[in-house]
Amino acid sequence: MAEVRAARSPESAGINSRSNKHNLPNFLLSVRLKYVKLGYHYLISHAMYLLLTPLLAAVTAHLSTLTLDDFLHLWNHLKFNLVTVVLGSTLIVFLATLYFMSRPRQVYLLDFACYKPDPARICSREVFLKRSALTGTFSAENLAFQKKLMTRSGLGQKTYLPEAVMRVPPNPCMAEARKEAETVMFGAIDELLAKTGVKAKDIGILVVNCSLFNPTPSLSAMVVNHYKLRGNILSYNLGGMGCSAGLISIDLAKQLLQVHPNSYALVVSMENITLNWYFGNNRSMLLPNCLFRMGGAAILLSNRPSDRRRSKYRLIHTVRTHKGSDDKCYRCVFQHEDDDRNVGVALSKDLMAVAGETLKTNITTLGPLVLPISEQLLFFATLVARKILKIKIKPYIPDFKLAFEHFCIHAGGRAVLDEVEKNLDLSDRHMEPSRMTLYRFGNTSSSSLWYELAYSEAKGRIRKGDRTWQIAFGSGFKCNSAVWRALRTVDPSKEKNPWTDEIDGFPVHVPEEATLDGTS
Repeated sequence: MAEVRAARSPESAGINSRSNKHNLPNFLLSVRLKYVKLGYHYLISHAMYLLLTPLLAAVTAHLSTLTLDDFLHLWNHLKFNLVTVVLGSTLIVFLATLYFMSRPRQVYLLDFACYKPDPARICSREVFLKRSALTGTFSAENLAFQKKLMTRSGLGQKTYLPEAVMRVPPNPCMAEARKEAETVMFGAIDELLAKTGVKAKDIGILVVNCSLFNPTPSLSAMVVNHYKLRGNILSYNLGGMGCSAGLISIDLAKQLLQVHPNSYALVVSMENITLNWYFGNNRSMLLPNCLFRMGGAAILLSNRPSDRRRSKYRLIHTVRTHKGSDDKCYRCVFQHEDDDRNVGVALSKDLMAVAGETLKTNITTLGPLVLPISEQLLFFATLVARKILKIKIKPYIPDFKLAFEHFCIHAGGRAVLDEVEKNLDLSDRHMEPSRMTLYRFGNTSSSSLWYELAYSEAKGRIRKGDRTWQIAFGSGFKCNSAVWRALRTVDPSKEKNPWTDEIDGFPVHVPEEATLDGTS
């Protein structure tokens, strides 16, 4: 379940944003050379394709201009013997075959769909607090604490919660949890199949991720059964991997598409609220109740060359960072029972520092893959001067706005969005998709990145060639990134997504009622 969302808890990450004690560290001021080296390793490992592609293109273009007489004239002048010709031809064929067989398959995103619950599931802040009081399980102090959290959370008045949680008394049982999972997953998948026109039988790879709800049979088996997917489908169910599991699923699907040609991969990302509502009084476990909301997304990937023309995006890079070998990182988001045996997710006071270090590692590795050469040279020269030559100069902070037109930062909580905006020097426009998603839908865990991308599409901002950076945090502790390039301009008038019919009503800035101090 994860994550950076804990930023506002006084007992975990610190609720006072005016104090720097628990803020994200400035993760661009100091980096470790090994992560820079890792990024350049990724770049150099693909250098063969970068060098051979223009070389083969130039040779092919030149040969296409030659006539039969030119080839005969060349033959007579070179005076090759038969053995030399055969060996030379064999070498050329071998190298060309090696290149075309070993190059990575292109992965395309045909389309995606985000589930929008029924209006009956809307839960305002007042309704949330009223129902929390009616449960009779929370102390007066903790009801006041939740009210304070809700005021500062960045959530608006139209987020969604499942029926079982909002019922009085609540009914968090397995049947209701399955009902929520089916409603979210099938709702998103139905819309996706309708948008793409792909038949369920054509899907060869299925990856479902949900961190805290893992029934038997699995959620992936639930999808296979409902849509009667084919018997040889490669299905995977990822659990316990937090809010960054959506990008882990994308990376897994990408790896599978490298070895299974002409395949479709369906990725489903969601979290289940019903069985994971906390009914205790441990304040470090109360924040998820105030931030997590109902939602999910379905994404259809393809490696078929023929699908390029009708796809929205091409996957450029995925970078995964895991700090689980460090005990502090491993335990900073931890599910366990409180003193009254109520199960919840505890958030450590080290969470913000851990998130910052993990993010620093991720972007240091990603930088060499995406930054312009000018930025890389300035950054690398400054890094060498400071780390190796020991020259005391001001660190150079790369401008990631030169590498991306759009940013989708996981809407885990307002505090982390504030810190990421400050550290990466992003504008209100860059942060708008994340802030608006948090305001309108809350923290929908691993699916939030897709609500954010849908927001940019609904605003008509996605143009052909634009690059989008998706970045998410998760328990463990993990930070994962995905980079997409738009293959066509997205026309919002022809698109249906959860923002349809209401996007014009959303301003660039979060409305005053959701400001940090709660004033309206």
